[in-house]
Amino acid sequence: MSSPSVPRDESLIERAAQIYDFDAQFRVRRAAPIVTRPEHAVAPAHTFLDDAPPAPPGAETMSPEAAATLAAIPLELRDFTVQPEEADSWAAPSGLAHIDRVMLAEKGMLVPGAPIGALAEEFRLVKRQLLLNARAIAAATPERRARTILVGSGKPGEGKTYCAINLAISLAAERDIEVLLVDADFAKPDIMPSLGLGESTGLLDILSDHSLDPEAFVLKTDVPQLSLLPSGARTHADTELLASARTAQVLDRLLAADPRRIIIFDSPPALAASPASVLALLVAQVMLVVRADRTTESDVREAVGLLDGCEHISLVLNATSYEPHYGRFGSYYGQGERG
Repeated sequence: MSSPSVPRDESLIERAAQIYDFDAQFRVRRAAPIVTRPEHAVAPAHTFLDDAPPAPPGAETMSPEAAATLAAIPLELRDFTVQPEEADSWAAPSGLAHIDRVMLAEKGMLVPGAPIGALAEEFRLVKRQLLLNARAIAAATPERRARTILVGSGKPGEGKTYCAINLAISLAAERDIEVLLVDADFAKPDIMPSLGLGESTGLLDILSDHSLDPEAFVLKTDVPQLSLLPSGARTHADTELLASARTAQVLDRLLAADPRRIIIFDSPPALAASPASVLALLVAQVMLVVRADRTTESDVREAVGLLDGCEHISLVLNATSYEPHYGRFGSYYGQGERG
């Protein structure tokens, strides 16, 4: 006789018909509107152009989707798209850090300069809501802090770094915004490796040494209007450093350096590491990534409770299924049938 199965928490998809009543739970708070957009599912890239540009060098070693994405980048932007065989001899112009477009394409992320598709449109909607929230927050709080966003999750593997990078790339496409993406997942920093870059002096180093000017360690990239700040040397005192008065001073310095700058923090998972709850006290908004096929309701409630130092928490539903023939963005931008 088989032993009885152990009950498990239902996933978000299983509870879709009765998805969380957060309005009732948090009606006493001025919570931001809930954003539920599928970011992690990318439809296959198809092209219908008879005169499409030639495939980039090295395309035979890439996945078909990545090669198609890179091939569709306009020729005038190709100088910033370095192929694997060119990497050893190529240097980013004017000392800018080079973002590896090939790596972005292989990971299914937004690629600067590529045509607009389903993923780009989803993040356009997400960022628009966040920008509207920031405008409303600025009316009630110091304007500088309104330009800060924490991207987090409850547990590892829910797509927070994926969403943080895509959000940063999407925001950098705005006309009047400069973006600073900060890797604040100190135990497992992944921003720089995901972009094809090495680690360097970063946030923890700046918090440890009061003589360091934060702006001196901001890395400008060859993606216009996108800069990076690495996590810095790992330390067991990361939570304590974040909780110090120095952190607020560094944040104000970074915001004052450019009045158009929006700072995005990629934080550790709230249920796995304590720095996330400390960072939530310093930012104007939290974008909590919820994985549709994995995150449970109890996980979300517990994560929101740990991040409630920030009054404005939005949810992004990640890893939902996507089919291009059901009128979603992919069909409109040429990933479905012509029409």
